[in-house]
Amino acid sequence: MASLVASGMLLSRVAGLVRESVFAHYFGNSDAADAFKAAFRIPNILQNLFGEGVLSASFIPVYSRLLGAGDDEHANVLAWTLGAILSLTISILVLIGVAAAPWLIDAIAPGFHGPKRELTTLLVRILFPGAGLLVMSAWCLGVLNSHHRFFASYTAPVAWNLAIIGFLLFYGPHSVQNRLAVLTAWGSVVGSGLQVGVQIPQAIRLAGRLHVNFRRTLESLRAVLNNFLPIVTGRGVVQISAYIDNLLASLLPTGAVAALNYAQILYLLPVSLFGMSVAAAELPGMSRASGSAEEVARVLRGRLNVGLRQIAFFVIPSAAAFLFLGDVIAGAIFQSGHFSRADAVYVWGILAGSAVGLLAVTMGRLYSSAFYALWDTRTPLKFAVVRVLLTVGLGYYCALYLPARLGFGLRWGVAGLTASAGVAGWVEFSLLRYALNRRIGRSGLERGLLLRLWAMAVAAAAAGCAVKFSLHGHGPKIVAMAVIPAFGAAYLGLAWLFGIEELNLLMARVMPRGLSGAGGAK
Repeated sequence: MASLVASGMLLSRVAGLVRESVFAHYFGNSDAADAFKAAFRIPNILQNLFGEGVLSASFIPVYSRLLGAGDDEHANVLAWTLGAILSLTISILVLIGVAAAPWLIDAIAPGFHGPKRELTTLLVRILFPGAGLLVMSAWCLGVLNSHHRFFASYTAPVAWNLAIIGFLLFYGPHSVQNRLAVLTAWGSVVGSGLQVGVQIPQAIRLAGRLHVNFRRTLESLRAVLNNFLPIVTGRGVVQISAYIDNLLASLLPTGAVAALNYAQILYLLPVSLFGMSVAAAELPGMSRASGSAEEVARVLRGRLNVGLRQIAFFVIPSAAAFLFLGDVIAGAIFQSGHFSRADAVYVWGILAGSAVGLLAVTMGRLYSSAFYALWDTRTPLKFAVVRVLLTVGLGYYCALYLPARLGFGLRWGVAGLTASAGVAGWVEFSLLRYALNRRIGRSGLERGLLLRLWAMAVAAAAAGCAVKFSLHGHGPKIVAMAVIPAFGAAYLGLAWLFGIEELNLLMARVMPRGLSGAGGAK
């Protein structure tokens, strides 16, 4: 199941990378790019607070348990009733967001003034309805995932990305940047409608006859809301951190907001493919675990340990690539048109900061899912608050004061933001693991495996750097076409040599039966 989720996410993330590559070509790190990225973050709070992750953690455990008990009729009524509540709530919030756009700009991007602020306000008002549609897309995802239909729900964002890419390519060559930003925002709204449209037929079929009944589903709705409110609060706390990052970046020189967003696109690729995919695939299965407390704990431990190994096998080399080869990655995807080599190096610095907490954040997703499966949403919330307080305090210092102390320009403060968030991510992960282990017994990765994976990743990065230096002076895409395969081949070759079990599982999935034999020496 995790492979289906990862495959769907891979397609959507690849489409997202293409979208950002085209966007960078036309906008670079300009004022218009800053305005669009800041504007997109503001209505996106609806999706982050009420969308995919929140609905998955609050709705799927209750809905899946009803389906697992054979009570399909009750489950379907719950789905439709929750959908009705969600539709009404989001419609009201979208109207409020459109009306309050100028005040939201003051709160989120106080460093924007004049035409830049006016453009950001207009873009926020255009983008809010699209964000509301993406929340309803998350309702579809909750229904589909509960029925183990993962691929369609996670490939749906491809439609959204293609719409934006289409608008950029059609209008980009003939539009000034500010006008193109407005047209791209309308493309995002069109894409949001398409993303819902590709999911809704299958979701309606699985949810059965349209039937809204608040009285009949009162107990189940109460269970969903009991899960929902702490998760929304937790997401809200995390979003405060994200918006403070955006606020601090808006106080830095032009390009900081855009560069932070370019880096986050790359950072979220391994988080989605190897963290969210495993967590999303395991949540329904962990939620259906039944029996005595010890039996449930045994199921959760088994799923956690397998999932953690899968995550570490892919995320550790991702972190190493961000640290040592971030300029190659950023250059391959973004360097074109208005996006220069200097911009790629700038994004590399931000990516290197993100690599600090990449493994902790992805593993933390799986531990949070285990708590949600136990219907405990308050424990992850408490630790999210700790993480955010640390992120805000460290981020403020690292963004505005640390660069000068280290002799760097103020623009590099944005790299301090991502590094400080990584440190806070490790604190949150440690707290999640400690609290869950007290409930279900010991879980986690073996220290020896971690050391082997890091040694393999660093050795592979060294091979990639050797290729990079040998091709100095060549174009960014040519360099990437040589460096990235060399890095990947070195890592997988070492995994085969050391007999890493996850490589055998990967080969079994992608190669015909009989050709994916055992790896190297144990």
